[in-house]
Amino acid sequence: MSGEPPTGTDASGGRRALDAAEADGFTRAGGSSVIDRVLYALFARHASDRRHDADRKRYRGTALDTGFETYLSRVYGLSWVACVAVIVPALLVAASTAPGLLAAVDARIGARAPVPVGSLSADRVAVVAAGLAGLLAKRATVRLGGLHLRWLTAARRTDIERTLPPAVRYLELLSAGSDGPREMVEKAAANDAYGGTAASLRKALNAARLAGSLDEGLRRVARDTPSRELLAPFLLKFRKHAATGDAALAEYLRTERRMLAHRQDRARKRARRFLELLTELFVVVLVLPALLVIAATALTVVVPELLPPVDTPVGVVPTRAVVLYGAVAFLVAIGLVGAVAVGTLRPPNQRASYDLPATPRGILASVGRNPASAAVVCAPPAVLIALALAFSGYTLVNVGLLSYAAFAVPVGVVAGRRTRIDDAKDRELTDFVHAVSGHVAQGRPFPAAVEAVARDADLGVLDDDVADLAFALRSTTATGGTAGADASDQSSDVREAAIDRFVDRVGTPLAEGTLGVVTDALNAGSDADAVFETLRIEVGRLYSEQRALRSSMHPYVAVGWAAAALVAAVVAVVNTQVIDAARLADLAGATDLVTEPETVLPDLERFRLYVVTQATMLASGWFAGTASRGRYAALFHSGLLVAICYAAFTAGGLV
Repeated sequence: MSGEPPTGTDASGGRRALDAAEADGFTRAGGSSVIDRVLYALFARHASDRRHDADRKRYRGTALDTGFETYLSRVYGLSWVACVAVIVPALLVAASTAPGLLAAVDARIGARAPVPVGSLSADRVAVVAAGLAGLLAKRATVRLGGLHLRWLTAARRTDIERTLPPAVRYLELLSAGSDGPREMVEKAAANDAYGGTAASLRKALNAARLAGSLDEGLRRVARDTPSRELLAPFLLKFRKHAATGDAALAEYLRTERRMLAHRQDRARKRARRFLELLTELFVVVLVLPALLVIAATALTVVVPELLPPVDTPVGVVPTRAVVLYGAVAFLVAIGLVGAVAVGTLRPPNQRASYDLPATPRGILASVGRNPASAAVVCAPPAVLIALALAFSGYTLVNVGLLSYAAFAVPVGVVAGRRTRIDDAKDRELTDFVHAVSGHVAQGRPFPAAVEAVARDADLGVLDDDVADLAFALRSTTATGGTAGADASDQSSDVREAAIDRFVDRVGTPLAEGTLGVVTDALNAGSDADAVFETLRIEVGRLYSEQRALRSSMHPYVAVGWAAAALVAAVVAVVNTQVIDAARLADLAGATDLVTEPETVLPDLERFRLYVVTQATMLASGWFAGTASRGRYAALFHSGLLVAICYAAFTAGGLV
């Protein structure tokens, strides 16, 4: 490894070429359509306005394929569409309401107004009002275009900060080999597992080709990256140490890897403290409104004057119904927000995702172990159940709830089964890496070490996968008839394909985030013993973090279920002790509290409280499930709570 001087083009010429490319975001892809060319001709001039300087700076921090002028032209074109879409209905509404509104204003303040309101033309007022509404819609659309760039920049910064630590660990392994800085950056940029960091490194390589120097490319990306606290200083220091020499760069990467590991630990602790605060807030926001609605319902049953009906243009609306169903919408929204917030606090490398097979046969074959396939297969039966319940006379609320449970619980069961399998694979994967590392430390080649582990070790659910890997790696030594570099290249290709297939078969985030570094590190000439020792430490650390996170999430699962149980118990007490026709009649005869017992409909009031309870079940299940395992577990917990609530209320005659 060594620093590289600018080559291929003159440095100043390359810098001018790079500036010209950056002026339109390195590429004008996506701007070749007729619509884009028209929009570009009409609105590209706005890109030079000073009010868009901040947008241009944010744009440089995104990874959009279109140029800034093209993006801004699209925003302005969309703003005119929004303007027209708002003006037309606004003009119709204003034209119908302006005469009456002007007459009412003239009758109230006509004598005191500086301009006679009665002399104003209703048509002109309608046109002005519609024009103002369209102008506001246009300006709001342009503003949202800038906010969209800000959101993209923030999302990319988060992605970079999430993927930089594993990318640095990967570069540290490569630094032990014979690759130079450019080759190291190219290999890290080609690895999609490093997400935003890989995209930034690819951008640096593109800039380096234009400027003729990797040093200049890294400097440009460090200037424009949204990760000002992590990636920018890393790239600048990488440039400096790469120019100093191999040993300095390797030592810097080792130090940087340790620093980033400590930073990740601090970030996890902050996330855990925030999660505790979020849980307390969730309980307060979820349980207290539900309890207040229940209390208000009980009081208004006893004293109806507290919430009298409201006369509206569509008729008399019961205030209790408005409050109750407004609370339902609020509870569902709180459940969704809480689930999303908890999901974002989970480390991305511990969020399992499942790909849907491309063919119907693949979907049916994987339905028992792939939640995505189970969701596709369970959706039609859930629809059929909903139709059967509707034709059987069930209420619309119960049709929706029971069909949701019929869909969510089976999908959640499959997700739970897949999670247990993945947990077993991760546990055995750590043993596999430890065993291979021990054999490599004794001087055995990697294929021989894998074969020995496959033959001698009991790895449970990984036995077949490890045996397949050992068989595939045997061909790395069967390159007879091929000499020199060709044999080495063929061996490396076979090894890479074998490891990639093994990672795909294991299919866990732990395998994807660790074993992928082996092939490139060995191909770079890194010491095999050092590679596997690093891998052993990394796998053990990640597995320990994974177990610690799941253990720390158990209390939050209990909180979700406890909140659901509390609300259900309170509703059951109110339904049996307060909302009862005989009890209300006795209370009306004995006291003056119940003034209108004949206006109380116990069945309707109990059903409304049941709806509030089911909304709480959904919100609590989403929160508990997301804290437990993720979105598929959220389906399982919410569906199970909904089914239990329906069974309990139906069996107890509470609904």
